Amino acid sequence: MDHLIPELRKIEKGFHQSLIELIEIPSVINETDKDTPFGKHIDQALKKTLEICDQLGFRTYYDPKGYYGYAEIGAGEEMIGILGHLDVVPPGSSEEWETPPFQAAIIDGNMFGRGTQDDKGPTLAALFATKALMNLGINFNKRVRFIFGTDEETLWRCMNRYCKLEEIPSMGFAPDSVFPLVYAEKGLLQLHLEGKNETKLRLQAGNAFNAVPDMATYTGEKQQELKAALDRFGFAYEATNDNVNVLGKAVHAQVTEKGINAINRLLIGLKHIGYTSKIIEFINDMVEEDPFAMKIFDECEDEASGKLKFNVGKIELNEEIERLSVDIRIPVTADKQVIVNTLTQIAKEYGLEYKEFDYLKSIYVPKEHFLIQTLMNVYQEVTGDLVSEPISSGGATYARAMNNFVAFGAIFPQQMKTEHQPNEHIELEEMFKAMHIYAKAIYHLTR
Repeated sequence: MDHLIPELRKIEKGFHQSLIELIEIPSVINETDKDTPFGKHIDQALKKTLEICDQLGFRTYYDPKGYYGYAEIGAGEEMIGILGHLDVVPPGSSEEWETPPFQAAIIDGNMFGRGTQDDKGPTLAALFATKALMNLGINFNKRVRFIFGTDEETLWRCMNRYCKLEEIPSMGFAPDSVFPLVYAEKGLLQLHLEGKNETKLRLQAGNAFNAVPDMATYTGEKQQELKAALDRFGFAYEATNDNVNVLGKAVHAQVTEKGINAINRLLIGLKHIGYTSKIIEFINDMVEEDPFAMKIFDECEDEASGKLKFNVGKIELNEEIERLSVDIRIPVTADKQVIVNTLTQIAKEYGLEYKEFDYLKSIYVPKEHFLIQTLMNVYQEVTGDLVSEPISSGGATYARAMNNFVAFGAIFPQQMKTEHQPNEHIELEEMFKAMHIYAKAIYHLTR
């Protein structure tokens, strides 16, 4: 391993060039394409990645239906897995980007482009780290399989299909988070609470389960009274001739306590001026502005992953139904069914029916596990960072898809996270350090 860093430097330009080529493929989901499950661009990115793997000397496989692919090296009964995804979120407004989102640009040691940090960059970094080991003549005592997903940003149908059809690695990691590593990820439950709308209220606000809404617009009657109520509570808003926009603060649902929920504030205001509905009563009685929904779930937390998080992401009151869309992050040792039963019973008291939309089970790998010990030792050896500890997270990575997997890099402590944002980028020297860590980790995991 003495020549590892020089070998990584030799292939670094190849890593940069391959990443540039992948960034140029706008692999945003498009389910209107009848020939591929998630759109021609995602399929193009998958095929391009497998082509890169072929050129690097891996054995490759492309799922005939286009849901996933994998690349493998080494021999032996046991298999180590690295899980990465090739789909990306939409770039948003091009005006907010300093460079075109799908034309990779290197400026002052940073590479800009959608997917550089999430997750094309880290996935290729781990791939080229393995190539460095191959070039050094390292014998892999276990197989190493890179599994490339294509539906991570939506419903994980790629991983579901892989797990039904293919061999499951004994352990591994997803390079799609932060260092030193994430050993626990909360259960992710998304649901609707629905009931018949027996009021004249019409509302629609919020864009996603997993985002705290930063605006909720009211266009109905009694707007002057609503503004007075909002003033009384100290709730920020903007008023026009036609509506009142209640303002909040948008954050990811995994840290909902750091945001301000505009939907909840609007419903509190409407209740104060005399409006009532199933959802208005439920929010005012049981939630208010509590990001932990303690009136419903009491003190639901654990040492490994912290408190339950409760986010109202969307609301709709139309001519027929009232619908509240909720995102719950469940502590790793909590019983999901107890959470569901508790919420179902309380919602029923307000005339609301629980309807599950999606669920991702939690992961929890004890800190004493061989995988945790190995990855932490490598991280500390390369970085000299003996202070940072393994962390828990409310986020969701492919590590949830299989047992004995954790999220491992590629963003270092104190480094800027730019995933899903305009001007997404990676610091190339920091990514080189991540490649060094990945190479050593794969070496030790295959001993």
